[in-house]
Amino acid sequence: MASSSSSGLTFKLHPLVILNVSDHYTRVKSQSQPPTCHSSNGADSPTVPPRVFGCVIGVQSGRTVEIFNSFELLYDPATQSLDRAFLEKKQELYKKVFPNFYVLGWYSSGSDAEESDMQIHKALMDINESPVYLLLNPSINHAQKDLPLTIYESELHVIDGVPQLIFVQASYQIETVEAERISVDHVAHLKPSDGGSAATQLAAHLTGIHSAIKMLNSRIKVLHHYLLAMQKGDIPCDNSLLRQVSSLLRRLPAIESEKFKDDFLMEYNDTLLVSYLAMFTNCSSTMNELVDKFNTAYDRHSRRGGRTAFI
Repeated sequence: MASSSSSGLTFKLHPLVILNVSDHYTRVKSQSQPPTCHSSNGADSPTVPPRVFGCVIGVQSGRTVEIFNSFELLYDPATQSLDRAFLEKKQELYKKVFPNFYVLGWYSSGSDAEESDMQIHKALMDINESPVYLLLNPSINHAQKDLPLTIYESELHVIDGVPQLIFVQASYQIETVEAERISVDHVAHLKPSDGGSAATQLAAHLTGIHSAIKMLNSRIKVLHHYLLAMQKGDIPCDNSLLRQVSSLLRRLPAIESEKFKDDFLMEYNDTLLVSYLAMFTNCSSTMNELVDKFNTAYDRHSRRGGRTAFI
């Protein structure tokens, strides 16, 4: 692996990508966390954190590559490859919402780029001939002040007389738009209203969710045992209760139907459209105020110079 890139590209990374990748890794780690293993000497053996994979999307203007967003991908550990059908479907959906965004590369988690990563990297070259590789290092290093993120490019180097593709590290800078700056600033200054720490408030929130799920699970078990007893004839059949259970169960497959997915996607696109319209309206209002101020200042100058207004 070479030390630095020589392509001359400028990479701009938006905070939304960092949040998406970090959230993806946190969710996968919490969902796949196995029970703590004890070694023969009684000490807890460390578990290897899972790796996550996804695509980064954005725009490239000349020598500037700007990464705006990302989405998750499915990875097959047996073949060490990505689910191509899932990738194409996600790409098609994002193309409907963000028509100007293109797949710029992919992301993963780990302490360093691995040899198997080059196989995934080459598989994406038919979508982007020069994809970028964003690597998140989940290891905690309190002495490190930089973000635990590294962007790699692929370059063709001749090693021992054989041309090979290798990863080379590229520099990047954090780029934010107004909405992202407001969101990041809000999260950074968010404090609990009761004076407690943010960790305490989060723990209380998660405890409440856990209690609700536990209660729901216990009630489902009671209903299940009741229906089994009714089926065996241990208790009399209650037609009214059976109708209520049947009505409840008929609601479950609704969220898996194609109609639900289409309606959900349409609702999601409408919400994004309203957000875009609000942003455009705000920008237009700001631009009108700027034009009014410019005309006022230019009109004062034109009274002395005999010129006409700008707009």
